Amino acid sequence: MGRSVADIRHVNFIDNGWVQPAGGSFLVTVDPATEEPLAEFARSGAADIDRAVQSAERAFRSDWSRLTPGERSRLLFGLADLIAADRDHLTRLETLDVGKTLRDSLGDIDGVVATLRFNAGAADKLRGSTIPLGPDQIDFTVLEPLGVTAHIVPWNFPLGMAMRSLAPALAAGCTCVLKPAEQSPLSALAFAELIAKTGFPPGVINIVTGLGEEAGEALVRHPLVRGITFTGSVETGRLVMAAAAQGIKPVVLELGGKNPMIVFADADLERAAADAAMASFENCGQVCSSSSRYLLAAEIHDEFLERLTAKAKALSIGPGIDNHDLGPLVSAEQYDKVRGLIAAGQRDGARLRLGGGRPSHLNRGYFVEPTIFDRVDPAMAVARQEIFGPAGCAIDIADEDEAMAIANGLGYGLAAGIYTRDISRALRLMRRLDHGSVWINGWWMGGVQAPTGGMKESGIGRERGMEGVHNYLQIKNVAVRF
Repeated sequence: MGRSVADIRHVNFIDNGWVQPAGGSFLVTVDPATEEPLAEFARSGAADIDRAVQSAERAFRSDWSRLTPGERSRLLFGLADLIAADRDHLTRLETLDVGKTLRDSLGDIDGVVATLRFNAGAADKLRGSTIPLGPDQIDFTVLEPLGVTAHIVPWNFPLGMAMRSLAPALAAGCTCVLKPAEQSPLSALAFAELIAKTGFPPGVINIVTGLGEEAGEALVRHPLVRGITFTGSVETGRLVMAAAAQGIKPVVLELGGKNPMIVFADADLERAAADAAMASFENCGQVCSSSSRYLLAAEIHDEFLERLTAKAKALSIGPGIDNHDLGPLVSAEQYDKVRGLIAAGQRDGARLRLGGGRPSHLNRGYFVEPTIFDRVDPAMAVARQEIFGPAGCAIDIADEDEAMAIANGLGYGLAAGIYTRDISRALRLMRRLDHGSVWINGWWMGGVQAPTGGMKESGIGRERGMEGVHNYLQIKNVAVRF
């Protein structure tokens, strides 16, 4: 099978049908492994967003609101089944569009199915409570959906990030407008074909493509949108939050991370090094919760890095469609950013222990070798800025207090890991970490049942688990006097 998707021009999905963009303009998505065009997709503007939001509002006020929670649940289970049946096609699209390996893309699509099934099971289990006020009154709460919700998702896990918020919003009874990232729209557009097939009423899920500063901003500012979920950079998150404030709209934000992996002298070094290789290089380091800071006790500094370096050297690099260990970065822009930060680390005096450049056997595509820095000062740019590429830096720590000061010393607070055989120490330090997720002797633990999210500049709100469903509900209090 060739690497080209097709000579296709994709349009928006609104009201269960395909709709041309009002302005007649299109953008191009590129295969990052070859730098060749894959397909065209609509460059939407305010008129397209309005059409999608109006469709979602009509559905919310009519067909969708008349369904029981059990009927919503059955639709979500049905959608999960169709995605599972189409997993090979969706996997290939994500690999071509983002660059990740087929193996990783397949795991992502399986995660989409798991997310849908978890939230499908939650749809008919959302309930309020009663409040005792005395013998002549009854007071109770009713959970109601927010209404039309906006979902602006990043390019690193295109369908996975979309479903992380779409599924709970639908379970709660909201209707949705999804804007996929302009770097990776193809799997979302393919997913659109399954929506009507499942039996969702027109307007319940709408997908509109385009640029963040055009379609994304119009979506956030639309007066009929009553809730916003955004995953992306801190800078864009601030803009989304400011725009949402004009309409007093609740937001869920997962933003950047510079996540510390703290390794003490008594740690299982083989486990820690294996986790570091995964956490730094999987998806080419393009994960908000990846680890690019290793905070290492002096006693194990050399051995840890020797183990990690050996694992990184063993990774194969090439087009994701060929199922290597590492694919390319997603775009030329991301490639230039990552290479620039690696160069800054070298200028600042960090020792480049491994990698740092383009693999010698690849003369095209946005490929960067697994990169490891040593002798890194916490004040250096590579120790402070989110690289979002396959690069990690080692920082020495003298004791627990220094580890906590460095781990908490940035504006980020998404995730952190502690490696030690002393569980009392791990739980004590867990309390001191200003991070939304703390993993002990493991990385990327949890699942669709466990809430995730950031502290400080890494975001607000929690996704996944039942907490994720409650993002899309509001509480109405009802009091009755006998």
